[in-house]
Amino acid sequence: MPYLTQLANVARRTGQPVTEVAGWQSRGHGPQPEVQGVVCHHTAGPAAGGDYPSLAVVRDGRPGLSGPLSQFGLGRSGHIYVIAAGRCWHNAPSTSPRHANSSSLGIEAENDGSQPWPQEQLDAYRRLCAELCREFGLPASRVKAHREVNTAKPDPHSIDMTEFRAAVAALVAGAPGPSWMKEIMKELPMIRPGDDNHDVKTVRGCLFARGHVPPAAYSGVQNGLEGWLTSTRCDDGLVELVRGFQRAEGIDDDGLIGPRTWAPLLRV
Repeated sequence: MPYLTQLANVARRTGQPVTEVAGWQSRGHGPQPEVQGVVCHHTAGPAAGGDYPSLAVVRDGRPGLSGPLSQFGLGRSGHIYVIAAGRCWHNAPSTSPRHANSSSLGIEAENDGSQPWPQEQLDAYRRLCAELCREFGLPASRVKAHREVNTAKPDPHSIDMTEFRAAVAALVAGAPGPSWMKEIMKELPMIRPGDDNHDVKTVRGCLFARGHVPPAAYSGVQNGLEGWLTSTRCDDGLVELVRGFQRAEGIDDDGLIGPRTWAPLLRV
């Protein structure tokens, strides 16, 4: 099997934003011999730093392990990064012959190994796996967590792979994809400074996934980033971050989260 130069087109079929990392079509440890499986990883990268701060490591490698380390990167916002078309060092030693470096593709999703997964990132993860299954004629059962095919690895943390594969199988079969964004848009209220409800947590998670939460925002919060993400209060600090997001999106920076702000937050 040659270098898999169709991977960018496969990624675009998900409907997610796609970045082709310069040089990806000829990047790899030689061509990819075959594709018998897909291995899902988390990067164990920094807790902050925007959408995909681990790109350089996945592309170029780290001490003791040369890059590329995976064909795909997956940002916190669901943005897909196409990094390599050839073989990558993403799983060795493998307990499954169908999920070794020479027989499988890797997806490195940005996560420090403990932080909550943004819903839009999980949705993109499933869609990308489904499109890879379609492209290479794989059943959803061939999509594995790194921890399922390498006894020394824990990733991707906290994802129930039975549910994950069921969602991938439904997508491959042509069942309707997740419609949570459209449904939630019908119900979400206007959020104002001082409000205290669970919809505020959604705002926090979306802002973080889009790279609009600097470390200073949660440096003094109990339990750090996790504590900040799980707070249900629309405090002054959150309002300022919302205003910054609104300015970046070219909408009125009034600090209120209504339909015009919810839409870009959720990427409807």
